[in-house]
Amino acid sequence: MSNTVYDAAIVPCPDYNEAHVRAALTEALDAIGGLDWVRSGMKVGIKPNLAAAKTPEFAVCTHPVMVAELTKMLIERGAQVTIGESPGGIYTAAALNHSYSATGMTLAAEAGAKLNDDFSSKEGHFADAKVLKSFHYTGWLDDVDVLITFAKLKTHGMMGMTGAVKNLYGTIPGTVKLEYHYRFPNHADFSNMLVDIYEYNHPILALIDAVTAMDGNGPTAGRPRECGALIAAHTAYDADLVGARLIGVEPKDVPTIAAAVERGLSRDSLDKVSLYGDADRFIIKDCELTPRHDITSVRNTRGVTRAFMKMVMASKPAAVKSECIGCGLCAKLCPAKAITMKNKLPSIDRKKCIRCFCCQEFCPKGAMKVKRTAIARLLNK
Repeated sequence: MSNTVYDAAIVPCPDYNEAHVRAALTEALDAIGGLDWVRSGMKVGIKPNLAAAKTPEFAVCTHPVMVAELTKMLIERGAQVTIGESPGGIYTAAALNHSYSATGMTLAAEAGAKLNDDFSSKEGHFADAKVLKSFHYTGWLDDVDVLITFAKLKTHGMMGMTGAVKNLYGTIPGTVKLEYHYRFPNHADFSNMLVDIYEYNHPILALIDAVTAMDGNGPTAGRPRECGALIAAHTAYDADLVGARLIGVEPKDVPTIAAAVERGLSRDSLDKVSLYGDADRFIIKDCELTPRHDITSVRNTRGVTRAFMKMVMASKPAAVKSECIGCGLCAKLCPAKAITMKNKLPSIDRKKCIRCFCCQEFCPKGAMKVKRTAIARLLNK
């Protein structure tokens, strides 16, 4: 490899074999400058995506072998590693231990990492924030010197794509995240909130597991898609630009990227990123994208026009009755209290619904789908 230090890297990783993962991590990290920043005794936090307590074959979470091999590389350089996450819902030891076990993060513990057991909530203040100047965050972050965001490449009901920027939403305590969904129902505000959280935490490294990605009804009930790649970058913005290319989404249509570009924090095109590797080699063919509220159609309108466009174009959550088990989790977690259970089926009050798609994300059976309006389907054929 040359002495060039790239902004980002995408390298092949055919599967989750430990040797293949270690080789991919080594190649990708070397391309962006390596791990020379690691000091003996440094406390390094790794924030994987553990969106749901599902096993690796569902492609919902950052693969445990990825996290375990990165842990080994950091420990070999003298670091102390902590794995931390706060999925949606209650943020307790019982909930997280179940998540760690189901997702295989115990493999990282076997490699020497500490699985976070601090479930305190701290109050943060960020003067440079655009919308989230005061907020609550998970207390374990105070005990690490640097943070790595290790995301999973997936489609997302609300944001179109979830990657390295949105992954930092898991630094907010679970039930508080529901509050923020209600507080920031507008796409632009919600995206700026995510950018604020990312900027506050300012991870030293961004990684995306794209060996097996997810399309369709993401981020928890979509279809696993073989992609065979690992993405690494100095910033989550550059990592997400690479990820967007792989699933066929324009950067302007990824709300977090669009918000960061508007604030002068991100490049607006992958072509402006110094990239090691060929992203086009890993593009997922016929990638099924989650309907994204037809963001582009609505974003540039105002007033009555905007309200009308939102009514006729914005996607909505809808339950597939034959797949619903009547557990009521969607009603329990709905930030806007727009869902009630009637005859063991969810009933959605459209006037209250803020289209945050928490119901779709956390449905344990994937019965809640993102549904386009008839007009949106017609115009987007």
